[in-house]
Amino acid sequence: MVCTFFGHHDCSNTNEPRLLEAIKNQIKQGTTQFYVGTHGNFDTMALSCLRSLKQKYPEIRYSIVLAYLPNDSGIYLPDETIFPEGIETIPKRYAIDYRNRWMIDHTDTVVAYVTRSYGGAAKYVARATKLEKRVINLADDEKIDEVALRILREHHKAFEELAK
Repeated sequence: MVCTFFGHHDCSNTNEPRLLEAIKNQIKQGTTQFYVGTHGNFDTMALSCLRSLKQKYPEIRYSIVLAYLPNDSGIYLPDETIFPEGIETIPKRYAIDYRNRWMIDHTDTVVAYVTRSYGGAAKYVARATKLEKRVINLADDEKIDEVALRILREHHKAFEELAK
C-alpha cells in the first residue's frame, strides 16, 4: 500500500507527534511506500518522521517527489528523490499541480493537515476524496480535541457549582 501527504505550508511543528502516530498506524496497516512533496512545513515534518521511522521499520520506503528538474547538473539529489513520469514536458507553472495529481493517482491513502477550504492542500485533499482515496485529516482530530476540552471545561464548571 502507498501513502502520500498534503498539508498547509504553515502547519505548526506542534502537529509532528500526531503526524508520527498517523504514519506508524499506516505502517501497521501494511503501508510500505510513502510519497512526500517538497513545499512547506507539513512536507518537511513528514519527511523527518519518515527518516526517523525508517530505522525502526526498515521495510518501509519513502520517495521525495520533486516538481522541478534541477537546472544545475551539479546539484546533489538524495537517493530517495524521484520525478513523476512526464514531468519534464510540463511548463514550470503547472509542475506542482502535475506532481500532486501524480501523487494522488499513485496512492491508496492521503495523510493530510487541512484546516481551511482554500489553498493547494485543500484542493488536493478534495481531489483525493473525489477519487475515493482514503483521507486521514489530522486537523479533524484537532477539532475533536477542542470539542473534548470544551466539554471537560463545562463539566468542570458544573462540578464546581455543585460543590459550592
